[in-house]
Amino acid sequence: MRANGRLACKAILVAGTVLALSACTSIREPRGYIVDSTLVNVIQPGIDNRRSVEQTLGRPTFTSQYGDPTWYYVSSTTGRRPFVRPTIRQHSVLAVKFDADGNVVASDRTGIDKVVYLSPESDETPTLGRERSFLEDLFGNIGTVGAPGTGGAGPGPGG
Repeated sequence: MRANGRLACKAILVAGTVLALSACTSIREPRGYIVDSTLVNVIQPGIDNRRSVEQTLGRPTFTSQYGDPTWYYVSSTTGRRPFVRPTIRQHSVLAVKFDADGNVVASDRTGIDKVVYLSPESDETPTLGRERSFLEDLFGNIGTVGAPGTGGAGPGPGG
């Protein structure tokens, strides 16, 4: 009987240790596009077009708004320990550039080396210009509305 009690105590101790150690491990969370290297390597400049890229890789994460038409596929894997802010473990961006006719011109891959970490300076955003007080903001336009030379039409004839 005592042997069974000791065996049960050891089993509970081992299970508790395993549970405690597993709680300290990092949680991996993939985010964004899940990269398949085989499919990414299939994209060939001069051969593929927008339709074939969309059929192979799917819809992009986002597209360029200015300049050359470019599709971006963004993939990140974050790691997080319990009660700690997540950190980026892996990051990659696939940029597929197209010409005006929609044919692939180039495809470039970048990694975590291009990630920029931004930290806010304070609670206020610095701006150019002069600092105005609350009263200047409140009463600053008194006397300027409709004044000659300001472009506003004041009261009176022709106004």
